[in-house]
Amino acid sequence: MQVRIATFTVQKRFALTISRGTTAQTTNVWVEVEHEGIQGWGEASPFSIGEVSQTTEMIARSLQKFVPLLKSLSPLESQRIERLMLDARLPSAAGAALDVALHDWVGKQTNLPLWQLWGLECDRIQPTSVTIGISAPEAAQQRVKDWLGKGDTTVPFHGIQALKVKLGSPLGIEADQVMMLAIKETAPHISQVSVDANGGWNLTEALYMADWLAEQGVTYLEQPLAKGQEGDLLELYQRSPLPIFVDESCFTSYDILPLADRVHGINIKLMKSGGLTEALRMIHTAKACGLKVMFGCYSDSALLNTALSHLSPLADHIDLDSHLNLINDPFAGASFQNGRIVPTHQPGLGVHRYLDEKKRAS
Repeated sequence: MQVRIATFTVQKRFALTISRGTTAQTTNVWVEVEHEGIQGWGEASPFSIGEVSQTTEMIARSLQKFVPLLKSLSPLESQRIERLMLDARLPSAAGAALDVALHDWVGKQTNLPLWQLWGLECDRIQPTSVTIGISAPEAAQQRVKDWLGKGDTTVPFHGIQALKVKLGSPLGIEADQVMMLAIKETAPHISQVSVDANGGWNLTEALYMADWLAEQGVTYLEQPLAKGQEGDLLELYQRSPLPIFVDESCFTSYDILPLADRVHGINIKLMKSGGLTEALRMIHTAKACGLKVMFGCYSDSALLNTALSHLSPLADHIDLDSHLNLINDPFAGASFQNGRIVPTHQPGLGVHRYLDEKKRAS
């Protein structure tokens, strides 16, 4: 098979601030696998968690070095390809781009969407949350209005049912509380509100905020403590009135068992897991441990979020909103229906490029 690699830059309509910093644009990597006249597409987006940093340059360089190993192989040789990726220690984001492209190829080759290949039911997909980044109370209120189509925006998303609020402000938990109350005041009708601190609290702060957020009707708390503080999760788990999910603390299925006695659920992201193959393993491992599963994203385009949407019938919580906040997403795929990200009935991922649509129209 042949593999082509290119980069593309996407800008956010609204910059997103979390406890670790602010992102306004990213340059992602597009991977195209071709074999027997069929093309499969994948994507990688850069991310950084503590000492783990996978840049665009690192991802592209590692793929360029690796793809010659695939020249004599077929996309159907998934076990051999996965072993080659492991032996080459391919960064997880690079592996994810290839893995997604190979899944897309198989779906197109069989003329079936991935969710149907897996025997899943799209009517089981939960609503996606939309994210409110760390900001001043007034700015947070405006962002809620923008999402709900009540502000000065050209992209209203009717049917939003869930909000995800980023806390862990550098200004402290008092700033977190003021922002949270402002959001509740703006959207009292949204009953599903979760909080993600991105590791921005210590144990004392997390214990206090878990109690306070429970009083505010928050549904669950994501990554309250920083990666590396998993030992403190046990006390928080035992004392928190809210379910505790981890994101930065859990990359692959190997991370799940050591966390199973101190969290209620895990956040699966394709860039961390290394693709759909490992994401499916993580789902089964987590559920075997009695844990809930949520899906998340980085600065991913519609290509990646569509890919994960095919597994969404297996998830308890969904946070696949990054592409909804892009002003120049080159891809389109899964649709936004009554607050849910729903894949199409098209073969493979069911993703197309806007450029291709313009060419056909002309």
